[in-house]
Amino acid sequence: MRVLVVNAGSSSLKLRLLDDDDVVHATDLPLERGQIDAGAVRETLAEMPVPDAVGHRIVHGGDRFRAAVRIDPQVEAALRDLTDLAPLHQPKSLAALDAIHAELGEVPAVACFDTAFHASLPPAAATYALPAAWRERFGLRRFGFHGISHAYVSKRAAEMLDRGDLRLVSCHLGAGASLAAVHAGRSIDTTMGFTPLEGLVMATRSGSVDPGLLLWLLERETMSEREMAVALENEAGLMGLAGTSDMRIVVERADARDSDAQLALDVYIHRLRGAIAAMAAALGGLDALAFTGGVGENTSAVRELACEPLAFLDVELDRERNRSATGDAEISPRGGLVAVLVIESREDVQIAAEVRRVLGDIAS
Repeated sequence: MRVLVVNAGSSSLKLRLLDDDDVVHATDLPLERGQIDAGAVRETLAEMPVPDAVGHRIVHGGDRFRAAVRIDPQVEAALRDLTDLAPLHQPKSLAALDAIHAELGEVPAVACFDTAFHASLPPAAATYALPAAWRERFGLRRFGFHGISHAYVSKRAAEMLDRGDLRLVSCHLGAGASLAAVHAGRSIDTTMGFTPLEGLVMATRSGSVDPGLLLWLLERETMSEREMAVALENEAGLMGLAGTSDMRIVVERADARDSDAQLALDVYIHRLRGAIAAMAAALGGLDALAFTGGVGENTSAVRELACEPLAFLDVELDRERNRSATGDAEISPRGGLVAVLVIESREDVQIAAEVRRVLGDIAS
């Protein structure tokens, strides 16, 4: 089955046609002012074989969608109703769905959710200590994100280590960043929450901030809630600390003794180390630690700094293996108690697998 994987990000629309796990066509279309160019989509689809199915990455599935689902008018309406939960991300996914459907309306399509992998979070990890009336009225809970990536990493780590019962901390470190505590392929804790703002320091997102600080600012600074949201999403994180969202530049400048870059790197690593330890605590121990995403895969210095003080968790790096790692690789010493892995991000493979499962289940 040939599956077209559609992934609408913040700056581009990624289209990948997969035959089994092999990419036979790949195109990234830029989003002009955040908008999808329907003409460019049409031209791109005309250049590739017609797929047998389409898989759409959808950021938010809410409480309703706890697994991938075939898209029909009722599902599509429900996805649009969830826009309030992810106003910066869901509209792009829905715009991509519209653009692809306009050209491939007869091809079955499946929605694959970033939140679905974390539907297994136990109540202790999913619940905020908020007034019951709020939680019940608005369905407030920790949803978690990057689930498609964490699901793939957990499967790939199990394959690499030939173990199905792994206690794994999966580190998705890209422009957005989150960790997941995964036991035998099941998410039991994660760092993102009701929104993708919670948790780690990211490229332009703040990560967790004392809510009292934000209330204090709203009382004293002339800004709207919307202006604060834009600042926390687009002007904070590495950008707010170092003036750049690019981790490669941050590391280079820190090496050159730039104080702002050094502070940004220190804050990023401090939060990352603490979160890894917290995820290991949720698991009751650690068998493997995996890095993925643009930063996780390509910045050996971040991996080294993150692992440096984690000997109490039996985490150890082989520095040479770490610095020379490409693709999927183990970077811990041979025979180490905890396997440290670098795993290439393949959300496309995970989405295609979910599409085949959903359509196979329907066909049977």
